[in-house]
Amino acid sequence: MKKIVSLVCSIAFSTSMMAGGLMTNTNYHIAFDRMFARGATTEIDGVFSNPAGMAFGHEGWQLSLNFQKPWQNRDIDATFAYGKDASGAPLMYQKKYNGKAYAPIVPALFAAYKHNRWSLSSMIGIVGSGGFVKYDDGLPMFDQPLMAAFQQKGLTPDKYLFDSQVKGKQYIYGGQVNFAYRITSHFSGAVGIRANYYNGYYRGHVIASTIPALGSKQLVNLQLDVDQRGWGFTPVISLNYKIQKFTFAAKYEFRTKVETKNRTNSLSVDMNGTAIDVKALAENIGNEATVAALKASMGDMADKIADYLPDEKTRYDMPALLAVAVGYEFMPNLRAAVEYHFYDDKNAKMAHDRQKELTHGTHEILAGVEWDINKKFTVSCGGQRTDYGLSDGYQQNTSFACDSWSIGLGGAWNINEKVRLNASYFCSLYSNYDKVAPTIKETYSRTNHVIGVGIDYKF
Repeated sequence: MKKIVSLVCSIAFSTSMMAGGLMTNTNYHIAFDRMFARGATTEIDGVFSNPAGMAFGHEGWQLSLNFQKPWQNRDIDATFAYGKDASGAPLMYQKKYNGKAYAPIVPALFAAYKHNRWSLSSMIGIVGSGGFVKYDDGLPMFDQPLMAAFQQKGLTPDKYLFDSQVKGKQYIYGGQVNFAYRITSHFSGAVGIRANYYNGYYRGHVIASTIPALGSKQLVNLQLDVDQRGWGFTPVISLNYKIQKFTFAAKYEFRTKVETKNRTNSLSVDMNGTAIDVKALAENIGNEATVAALKASMGDMADKIADYLPDEKTRYDMPALLAVAVGYEFMPNLRAAVEYHFYDDKNAKMAHDRQKELTHGTHEILAGVEWDINKKFTVSCGGQRTDYGLSDGYQQNTSFACDSWSIGLGGAWNINEKVRLNASYFCSLYSNYDKVAPTIKETYSRTNHVIGVGIDYKF
């Protein structure tokens, strides 16, 4: 039973629902959703995608307000052994656990001012993760050890009931300011800084009791409710070179140290009638003494609970990002671009140094094309390939990723010379990930869809 509680208390959701790396979003503006490769743009979305390019953009003020609605499934199809029958053959259990990831409307605001050779620009948005995930029927990491423990007590699955729910949230809000300067008629550079605010929570309970015919006796009751907050700052540098029909651009975001601090609302364990209010114990005698006291009675479980004690700190670094892009104008009304992203995930600290389990940092390749049908209407489409460098050691029930192909399309309507309306849709097609161990097989799968609308205004 000790292992059960340690597993429950190791909740650490990663709920990114937007495009980008494991902890970093890249789609803030609708132009990205409908084209993807925006690293060489000089339009208003360059405030994020190509800050240096803003020195070649619209003279005067620009504003842009964007809204996106993502939705996603995160499913785990698990088969595991929870004991042996009289002949010694393993008792197998199979179940598909459906996780619903969602987010309300996700906004992003852009502003830029250009005068002659220089430009000042800013953006506000959800720069990392961005959503909620909920498993209404728990997770295999809960069911397997519980069922194994109950089987040892002679309780077969028809003799007990589960009430299990796990949910989490991760948002990293960001505000960025850039200064760009056109050094020559072809070349510009920019420097910027982004402030990032991490806001997350982890909530869950696992309650198991015998069926009414056996007295509805409580076997396990674990309750967890923890909020986490933290800050980090990201320096950004970028370069842009524009000559004839070509635009070459590069951007580097430095690694962002994000260290969160717990606000433990409740943390308690009740096993076989022995109740422990872990939060109250920590507040009375301190976290270190609490862990020592819990180890005496609960063994290694204490180390897992330590992550969620009041004021404990956890790392959720945003990795360094290198982006390089090339844009080409085939005709005045036909443009295309290709782009490459590298996220240095292996050097961005995660809880318990989980980043070391990755085989490499994230690689992304993007391409897109945009066509002005006439002066009023523009259409575009694009694609993106994402390879995370995943491994069995990295994948967890509460935090997993799947490599993907993404496709997007949409258009823009120039309502007049000042106002442009953008609309888009994109989806990600994920590869299933199979994690196989001697007594368990888990298949991780995901789906993702995003629709968006935004409006650009030039003064």
